[in-house]
Amino acid sequence: MSRQALGWRMDYDTLDHAIRIAPKAKAPLKGRDPLCEHLFPDKQEAEEALRADAKAIDAMQDVLWAERKRALLVVLQGIDTSGKDGTVRGVFNSCGPLGVAVTAFGKPSEEELSHDYLWRVHKAVPKRGMIGVFNRSHYEDVLVVKVRGLAPAAEVERRYEQINAFEKHLTENGVTVLKFMLHISKDEQRKRLQERLDDPKKHWKFNPGDLEDRALWDDYVAAYDTMLERCSTAHAPWRVTPADKKWRRNAIISAVVRRTLEEMNPAYPKAEFDPKAITIE
Repeated sequence: MSRQALGWRMDYDTLDHAIRIAPKAKAPLKGRDPLCEHLFPDKQEAEEALRADAKAIDAMQDVLWAERKRALLVVLQGIDTSGKDGTVRGVFNSCGPLGVAVTAFGKPSEEELSHDYLWRVHKAVPKRGMIGVFNRSHYEDVLVVKVRGLAPAAEVERRYEQINAFEKHLTENGVTVLKFMLHISKDEQRKRLQERLDDPKKHWKFNPGDLEDRALWDDYVAAYDTMLERCSTAHAPWRVTPADKKWRRNAIISAVVRRTLEEMNPAYPKAEFDPKAITIE
């Protein structure tokens, strides 16, 4: 890895400060750069850093699994085409399929709607030893539900503190929570949607309903602003991650995931027997 790319690891605090939302801080998306070219300014070096981080994440996940005392939950939230699927592939593809569980939350099923809105989410929280990734999450219930008017306003209003309490419960029970809001510009979304229309191999990705949400762009921005202000906490802060460049988005997220695992510092358990006393014939 180049000296400059390594320097970003050494200057992690600068990177994290640029994207992390302080508790109760107002964080309007209109005032945030979806490019952030000063973070990982060189594409090649960013990709080198990503590869190194992904390898380290895989190694630490192995230790986390052996330890089986804690878990890591990574929440990816963002408007259509912001790159949730791409982040999963870019950051976690090096991990074995037994160590990472990815849950994509779509429209609730009839069974899920018969329970409270957090029921399906709690079921998907990773067990001890695992890294869990949420592609969309419980935050849909204060985003699309709010914008589309799918629940009474008073009910949505109560959910912010309920979500905070839910995440605090998780962190107090061995689950570290990382939350990334993938921030793209409206122009970049238009380009990505157009690419899906232009390429027959990507037609399956295009959903005409995405255009309905795009028409509500300002309403979604307002809903995200409220979410960031109300639900960025000391125990589970939001990180607004510039996502107009896919390679920069992935490099930033991998750096945070790696540093978090390093701070968790999982350890292989000590054997409950004396290996030297065992002879294998």
